[in-house]
Amino acid sequence: MSIDSWDDLRIALAVARTGTVSGAAEALGVHHATVIRRIDSLESRLGTRLFQRHPRGYALTESGQAMLKVAGDADERFAQLAAQIAGGSDRIEGELVVTSLPDLADVVMPRLIDLMRRHPSLRINYATDVRLFRLDAGEAHVAIRAGSQPTEPDYVVRPMGRVRHPIYAAHAYVAAHGPVADIAGHRFALPGPQARNAPLMVWLRDRIRPDQVVLTANDDAAREAAIRAGLAIGPLSPSRAEGLAEVMSLPEWDSRLWLVTHVDLHRMPKVQAALAALRDG
Repeated sequence: MSIDSWDDLRIALAVARTGTVSGAAEALGVHHATVIRRIDSLESRLGTRLFQRHPRGYALTESGQAMLKVAGDADERFAQLAAQIAGGSDRIEGELVVTSLPDLADVVMPRLIDLMRRHPSLRINYATDVRLFRLDAGEAHVAIRAGSQPTEPDYVVRPMGRVRHPIYAAHAYVAAHGPVADIAGHRFALPGPQARNAPLMVWLRDRIRPDQVVLTANDDAAREAAIRAGLAIGPLSPSRAEGLAEVMSLPEWDSRLWLVTHVDLHRMPKVQAALAALRDG
């Protein structure tokens, strides 16, 4: 089996991204009947269903998910190639993929919102994950990383600043247990293994006993609930700490943040605009 035309995959990609035939047709500027016919033809030649049809639209099958990854990567590479051949467009528009750690939204989003307001034609894909996205494989335009300075070849790295990681407690907890001057007598709600290398977690590792940790959770909301209930103290994003008491914070708990781009994409206008917004926010 061979796919005769990139247009077939481009149409399938548009359906996957919009979730509907009408949305894909509008995005591509073609008739919806053309979209249906090309999807049916592509599935017939592949010998598998890429989409499950239902009244609300088209949902990807497992084969469709595989198609989305391959076609999406190809689409992004074509866009990068076109920008490089043309010397880069002066217009700041199109998709911009920014990756970050899950708990940095309080720091990052106000800056990205300002960027979107200044450049309405920019579409931002903000992807958060504990794994490191590969810029050399085209997984992102800009990566925000925490900790030691990245050293991968062909990466351009700039400092973004620092982020604090205070420990919070409910006022009822402080009233019942007193100020948190000595952590030995306190109970903790802590992040899971994904945060094991964070400065705060490294600092705590040899200073508290396992029986002091009453909750371990990757979910911020779960830890917040335990802290607000007065059952424990622990780190939270500032957006979740309203009404809580900041009971302890040390400079060595701060995380250094880095802005990372690939050398091939670093000079693209939209990447430069993003770096300026994230650095200056």
